[in-house]
Amino acid sequence: MLFIFLIIFIIERLFSYILDFLNLNYMKKKGQKIPAGFKGFLDKKTLSQTQSYTAEKTKAGFFSRVFDDIIFPVFIFSGLLGLYSLWIEKLQIGFVFSGILFFLMLTLIEAIIHIPFDLYQTFKIENKFGFNTMTPKLWWSDFLKSFIIQTVLIGLLIGAGLWIIQASPSFWWLLLWSFFFLFSLFMMFISPYVIEPLFNKFTPIEDKELEQKIKELFSKIGLSVSRVFIIDASKRSKHTNAYFTGIGKVKRIVFYDTLLEKLDHSEILSVLAHEAGHWKKRHVLKTIVATEVISLIVFYTSFSILTSNWLIQIFSIPNNGFFAQVILLGFILGLVSFVFSPLAAIFSRKNEAEADLFAAHLMGETTSLQNALKKLSKDNLSNLFPHPLYAFLHYSHPPLLERLEFLKKL
Repeated sequence: MLFIFLIIFIIERLFSYILDFLNLNYMKKKGQKIPAGFKGFLDKKTLSQTQSYTAEKTKAGFFSRVFDDIIFPVFIFSGLLGLYSLWIEKLQIGFVFSGILFFLMLTLIEAIIHIPFDLYQTFKIENKFGFNTMTPKLWWSDFLKSFIIQTVLIGLLIGAGLWIIQASPSFWWLLLWSFFFLFSLFMMFISPYVIEPLFNKFTPIEDKELEQKIKELFSKIGLSVSRVFIIDASKRSKHTNAYFTGIGKVKRIVFYDTLLEKLDHSEILSVLAHEAGHWKKRHVLKTIVATEVISLIVFYTSFSILTSNWLIQIFSIPNNGFFAQVILLGFILGLVSFVFSPLAAIFSRKNEAEADLFAAHLMGETTSLQNALKKLSKDNLSNLFPHPLYAFLHYSHPPLLERLEFLKKL
């Protein structure tokens, strides 16, 4: 059985690498001609840069994943996981504190291992294509702040989770699921006010005309905009984005300062109309419900497996180490999720199409959204020619050309 798991892992990873290769070849084959409707938005030079950028990111991601795909299986299948588990156990610091130390040390090692890959992505690839505006000092500052926040949150979650497992051996799967659900809702509330300001400066939008247009647009559909903010995203990157947060009918809209430089008012409103469509069509609520139902199933399945001797027998775990079993369970669930991930992508693309349709009705036209998508694609050097199978398995949004064709038909 152990050998079967290893073979499944190798097949899954090889399929992923082959898919990347097919995607790059398809882009090179189809991407020699500027697509219809992109005249005035795209030239040959930018099209060539788009292909180079996609290729560079794919290759960098390939080496990063190959590294991970070697290190992690070696750690699991060579016996190192068992030795590490025994070392933690010999410290005799109690179940909860042993678990916190066990997982936080692995988190630290993983973060350190990925530093060279992250630095290469930021200061080599992003620099080469003119996106990066971050200094090494800011990068390290972000890294340390992120790591400290991550360590504190993970430590608290692990500690609370293990205490629940210890306190309720028979029903921890239900209690743990409830705890994580409530914690995720809590983070949705506090993150915009506590965590995000640690990294970016939020200032009220100065364009009062645009702010008024946004409030009027949202009032048409029964949503209230509390504040419209600009964040200083340009100090890190020239990539563009916007989002809004909030629970219920009151929203808080945040623009990257880079976005306002690229889009006019009607294009900005069309992007927000699309995002409003997600709320009005209850996509966020549906996603949360679906996620939590799946999570509950996963927690119960995990409980059933961990309370049996299945993993212990297959992987020969010394001293029945609980924490080692959790790592192995995560490995197996990762293999299973690969099979079901296309369903999540299909669900997401359906929601995106519905949000586009909603934006078209709300705006009364589709030209603004089409122009906004073209500009964002150009400014972010997005691949216009993904392989159909790659897009089907990985894309959360419909491929841009397909999406534009849909909007034209409206």
